[in-house]
Amino acid sequence: MTIQEPLPAMEPDARPEPRPESLLESRPESLPESRPESLLEPRPESLPESRPESLLEPRPESLPESRPESLPESLPAPVLLTGCPYKADPYPLYEQMREAGPVHRVLFPSGVQAWLVTGYDAAHSALNDDRLGKDHDRGNDRWRARASIMPEPQHSQLQVHLLHQDPPKHTRMRRLVTDAFTPRRIEQLRPRFQELADAAVDDLPETGPADLVTGFAAHFPFQVLAEVIGLPQDLAARFDRDWGKVVQPVGPTDPGRPLYEHRLHGLQSYIAEVVAHKREHWDDDLLSRLVVARDRRELSHEELDSMIFQLLVAGQEPVTNQIATALIALFRHEDQLARLRDNPDLLPGAVEELLRYDSAFELTTWRFFDKDSDLHGTEVPAGDSVIVSLCAANRDPRRFSDPDILDFDRSPNPHLAFGHGIHFCPGAALARAELQIALGTLLARLPGLHLAIEDEDIEWIPAVLGRGTGHLPVGYDRRLRAGFPAVFGRGRGTGHPPVGHERRL
Repeated sequence: MTIQEPLPAMEPDARPEPRPESLLESRPESLPESRPESLLEPRPESLPESRPESLLEPRPESLPESRPESLPESLPAPVLLTGCPYKADPYPLYEQMREAGPVHRVLFPSGVQAWLVTGYDAAHSALNDDRLGKDHDRGNDRWRARASIMPEPQHSQLQVHLLHQDPPKHTRMRRLVTDAFTPRRIEQLRPRFQELADAAVDDLPETGPADLVTGFAAHFPFQVLAEVIGLPQDLAARFDRDWGKVVQPVGPTDPGRPLYEHRLHGLQSYIAEVVAHKREHWDDDLLSRLVVARDRRELSHEELDSMIFQLLVAGQEPVTNQIATALIALFRHEDQLARLRDNPDLLPGAVEELLRYDSAFELTTWRFFDKDSDLHGTEVPAGDSVIVSLCAANRDPRRFSDPDILDFDRSPNPHLAFGHGIHFCPGAALARAELQIALGTLLARLPGLHLAIEDEDIEWIPAVLGRGTGHLPVGYDRRLRAGFPAVFGRGRGTGHPPVGHERRL
């Protein structure tokens, strides 16, 4: 579950504590230590797409070097990570980069340059490298001058959450949230999640067409999140999904800056209202416990607001995007869609494979060395940003046989969609349950489900760190009522098998 966000950052000894880069769950003994995150950067108009329609060469001659004067001339030209062809299918480029080496200099739309880690072994190592820290204070002036980060004072007020913390502060803050996302608790809440999924499908047209993002995936994850963290229904109903776009900062001269600041102030006011409500109406839920921790001085005011910000944003958008990318993968593999529809017991393994095949958390958020360091044979200057490509790692043929094939029987499947190490997504068990319930419910209740547009007409969001689409037009024969047919186990409704298949590396 992450947001870039970042939830990732959502950011080791042999048994490290769990992690977000996009989100929230304590790592069960059997889970693979993975990860995600959320700091999504829009592509400025001033940056040309300059990507050939076929593939981007890793170091095209035609790209401007954009090399800061302080960098040595020996550095290679950066690979440009932008453009519609890249967002529609980044995997050919990732394949080229993996074959060329584990670490590459890249250029983001904001103009910031970073070091991208590709390949499974290199990614796994970097996610567990305690030399790499998440605190933005580690970033050098060169990074800070161009990075798409939230402006002050909001950066100091909303960005001191788990994704941007290092031990021991990260350890202290993480302990406050993990109990709410344990697999055991998520399993207990499954019946309620199923009710929410069925209610969302009930609101779809009786026959297609429909938009499964705006009509389902944009709402179901937030309703589930509200149940898990204790957000009252009246407050949940007033949450504006557009507030989540504040994780896509725009520069001070960007024409979209006034709207961005308006959303930022709206979200801050909403968080203040949530805190005030929980202080007055305490209950045994996560939000109340975080407010109590602030009142006991276990958290600062900024840490409290930042953690609620991360929950609200990283706890929703990555799951929305993952539902969409999973459905797209199924539409592209009609035989697998039919197999899953007819064999619901495949859901747990299918969800793991869909997470590996095309993860909504494409890249992690920033990491930094505090001194010039070697990273898999590449010298990385102190304070330069290091980013791990989770999607590139999950398609590495050195770790996964036939990685470009969607295989629901793949085992083992130690993907890194939720990250790994101390920043392993704390909400992984919740995200897994949401995906199983969402996909199972849609396939069971919408017979004949299919994509209603051409594949090439899917509009992928321009977020730098994540993958998804804002619209997914579909068709289906009719909408079946909940509980008919009675499939997906437990003999009632469209309930699903439990999560208990998770593994740890």
